[in-house]
Amino acid sequence: PDFYGWVFPKCDHVAVGTGTVTHKGEIKRFQAATRLRARDKIEGGKIIRVEAHPIPEHPRPRRVLGRVALVGDAAGYVTKCSGEGIYFAAKSGRMCAEAIVEGSENGNRMIDESDLRKYLKKFDRMYWPTYKVLDVLQKVFYRSNSAREAFVEMCADEYVQKMTFDSYLYKRVVPGNPLEDLKLAVNTIGSLVRANALRREMNKITL
Repeated sequence: PDFYGWVFPKCDHVAVGTGTVTHKGEIKRFQAATRLRARDKIEGGKIIRVEAHPIPEHPRPRRVLGRVALVGDAAGYVTKCSGEGIYFAAKSGRMCAEAIVEGSENGNRMIDESDLRKYLKKFDRMYWPTYKVLDVLQKVFYRSNSAREAFVEMCADEYVQKMTFDSYLYKRVVPGNPLEDLKLAVNTIGSLVRANALRREMNKITL
């Protein structure tokens, strides 16, 4: 949540992106530190263009109006926690196109809003649980440094790693083992309690 980045290779250059959830005002400092760490590898490189925009992390309240439908970032399909949006942008675009082809009967009739809403219903049915779970995770674990430390501790668990990998791979919330889920809930509470206790001790040292 503090700072993350990505690199997309293109024809004769690369597109470099950075983002932050919790420290938006500090992003230029983070970028400068990253350039400093990578200075040997990027020496001689040329910046072609710099642009920025906020990343929408929740579906827009209105995504279809008349014969206009939003997909991808415009529809707010970037997931919380991971900040992923490429897969959902491509998937939503494809699902919308399929709804248009089906509704127009392969170009034989003009579509209307009801045809486009079929794409929304299908997308939400498939991916709403994913967005909801990641939203809850971000609210619980990204609210403070101690909560983030608890999240890191949880990620050492093999069950958490498996569930995370499967969910990320299939882009869905995969069903878990009820007993393991119960153990995970108990461990989560324990991690949060320990992280908060550590935070209090660290505050005493700082003071």
